[in-house]
Amino acid sequence: MTVLYSSPIFGPVHSRRLGVSLGINLLPADGKCCSFDCIYCECGFNHDFVAHDRMPSRQQVYDALRNQLMKMQQEGPKPDVLTFAGNGEPTMHPHFPEIVDDVIALRNEFFPEAKVSVLSNATQILHPKVFDALLKVDNNILKLDTVSNAYIRLLDRPVNSTYDVNLLVEKMAEFKGHCIVQTMFLNGEFEGKDVSNLGDEYVEPWLEALKQIGPEEVMIYTIDRETPAHQLRKATHEELDAIAQKVEAQGIKCQVSY
Repeated sequence: MTVLYSSPIFGPVHSRRLGVSLGINLLPADGKCCSFDCIYCECGFNHDFVAHDRMPSRQQVYDALRNQLMKMQQEGPKPDVLTFAGNGEPTMHPHFPEIVDDVIALRNEFFPEAKVSVLSNATQILHPKVFDALLKVDNNILKLDTVSNAYIRLLDRPVNSTYDVNLLVEKMAEFKGHCIVQTMFLNGEFEGKDVSNLGDEYVEPWLEALKQIGPEEVMIYTIDRETPAHQLRKATHEELDAIAQKVEAQGIKCQVSY
């Protein structure tokens, strides 16, 4: 079943990786808006869920978040994290940097121990204002499913034809450790092609990229919900654990979600 999130605030939900998470969706509630069109996205394919509503304004996000945090302060639960996520790529919002400042201020007012996280596919980090905004959040979580442009065009399917993962890896390194790399591992087929990225031909270059990036942590996971491409399969516990051991052998913390 395809999942679309309310906008601008949804949850709180329990995240496999982050705990009690209050979601911030900067994208329309009625469809997707993303610079990727991943074949495993729980929100479905871009062309099947074209958004017609506008993105919420900065003021709408501020008001809705403030109201929800006031409610949670009075009634619970206490959030572990305020997470930019939702129906696509949050950093595509034209006022993403300003909204980050607003969210940090509201977090400090209501739940100063909560973290601010951004789940991003990293396509917008070449824009200086987006890069600088991500430096401000606690958990700057950036997708890197492989370092093969050909594979990314099969799995993540960037909307921009000029996408180059090598440029983004270089830019991720400029965060100087203030980022978390998140990687989807899976098995299966799509349009008659094998989409498994569990083999050494994908894992070893990815590990080299991690050395270059030097992230504070790596999160590896596999599909958990129904996917728009129906011939995908979960990576096994053993496969994920083996990759995690290789990451940790480099001295990098690795969190595994099965």
